[in-house]
Amino acid sequence: MAGITRSIEIDRPAGTVWDLIGNFDSLPLWLDQIATSVLEEDGRVRRLTTTSGAVIIERLLHFDDAAQSVTYAHVEAPDPVRDYVATMTVNALGPDRARATWHSTFIPVGISEEQAIALFATIYEGGLSALKTRLEAA
Repeated sequence: MAGITRSIEIDRPAGTVWDLIGNFDSLPLWLDQIATSVLEEDGRVRRLTTTSGAVIIERLLHFDDAAQSVTYAHVEAPDPVRDYVATMTVNALGPDRARATWHSTFIPVGISEEQAIALFATIYEGGLSALKTRLEAA
């Protein structure tokens, strides 16, 4: 099993960062590769469409508003991995500063562990940077 963790510090209160990350339907608002998100099964499943037209289906596994943490798993995705589970968390670093962390574990399929980690590193680093830019511009 492989894993990756990426974090970024954002000059906004943790609650503001969590309001965006904690909304299970918000990925198109800050992750450039996601064009649309449609909630299904009473909000427990999101059907994402990427800007290239690929479909990703993710199931919400755990949501903890108090701990500012959300965990989800891929049900269907074009990524060359299986058993993908990710957690996004927000931690306060002060009254107007927070850390957003994106962590996942997965089993690479048809590619090396290093290639799989590099793939998700690109997604996570770009996504967290876009999240920071969006929130700090507000």
